[in-house]
Amino acid sequence: MVKRRDILTGAAAVATGGAVLGVLGKDKAPGSHTPKRSELGAPSISKNRRQFRLATSWPKDFPGLGQMPNYFAQALSEMSEGRLEVKVYAAGELVGALECFDATSTGAADMYHAAEYYWQGKSKGFSFFTAVPMGMTAAELMGWIDHGGGQALWDELSAQFNIKSFQAGNTGHQAGGWFKRQINSLEDFKGLKMRTPGLAGEVMRRLGGSAVAISGGEIYQSLQSGAIDAAEWVGPWNDIALGFYREAPYYYSPGFSEPGASLAIGTNLDVWNSLSSADQAMIQHACAHANAYSLGEYSYRNGLALETLKNDHGIVPVAFNDEIMETVGAVCEDVVRELAASDPMTKRIYDSYLTARNASRGWTEISDGGYIAARKVALDKLY
Repeated sequence: MVKRRDILTGAAAVATGGAVLGVLGKDKAPGSHTPKRSELGAPSISKNRRQFRLATSWPKDFPGLGQMPNYFAQALSEMSEGRLEVKVYAAGELVGALECFDATSTGAADMYHAAEYYWQGKSKGFSFFTAVPMGMTAAELMGWIDHGGGQALWDELSAQFNIKSFQAGNTGHQAGGWFKRQINSLEDFKGLKMRTPGLAGEVMRRLGGSAVAISGGEIYQSLQSGAIDAAEWVGPWNDIALGFYREAPYYYSPGFSEPGASLAIGTNLDVWNSLSSADQAMIQHACAHANAYSLGEYSYRNGLALETLKNDHGIVPVAFNDEIMETVGAVCEDVVRELAASDPMTKRIYDSYLTARNASRGWTEISDGGYIAARKVALDKLY
């Protein structure tokens, strides 16, 4: 189990679900500097060997999120028998956590690993390739991107910034959050101060609460001091390490804001185009490996962590009631629809995304949803 103090030293950088809150819409932090390629040197090329510099948005060795780029790097090295090597840089080691997109775009870095909705300030369309409220599950998102035209739209969007991107990690369904008080009705959201990411923050404001922009490393202290009343992070595996249960004992689900948060590897387009088709294929397959491997890891480790929360700390997850979810769903649809109206490219992405979500959800509900409900009935009395 990762100790909370180990995470707090690095988690202030950024993590899925929103340390980006205070900076969405900005290309870079005030006073920051994205090095040019000439300052860092070109990628190492020797006898068809390549070394790529990959900048991430994650603290070094952060559980789950911080391991995804390592899974990618290892798979690429193994497939190429060591000929293609990736040097992974944690947030702040090469460039800042939220500067890795610009660094990759200009060629100061060869690749990045981050959440695409961090680049919402460049185009609202990027949000759809991570997660949007009441959006697709992890499996549905993979279906749209790989089989429903999503990748082509992503390619078109990213190419505007000299980048080629692929899915390369997924946390699966995230939790609804930790609350200091019970949420029994819509009235309980009024005046609530909650740390929650971008679009979900707008949903919270429309419900009568307020979204507070703080990084991951500040959440526990903010709950402790009363600066916030609730917080959404990732899921049991990452949440338990930060000890939120000590200050906010009501753990709610489902998480409507990030039903299957996808992370991405972005490659400088000039670097990508310089590669052979075989090398490009290996990068794509290494991304697919990181995507599938991390999703399975989150599913397994979240399950273990949830059992620890219940058995060792007395935390019993609570479901938001139907009245709350019905209203939240309507608000989410309004927020995402308004996002889509921001520009023609985003509207095209939204239309494709919405078509895929609505086509997928019927089967998801009777297959995954139906089976899970049936399994609960069958096994609850046995275990």
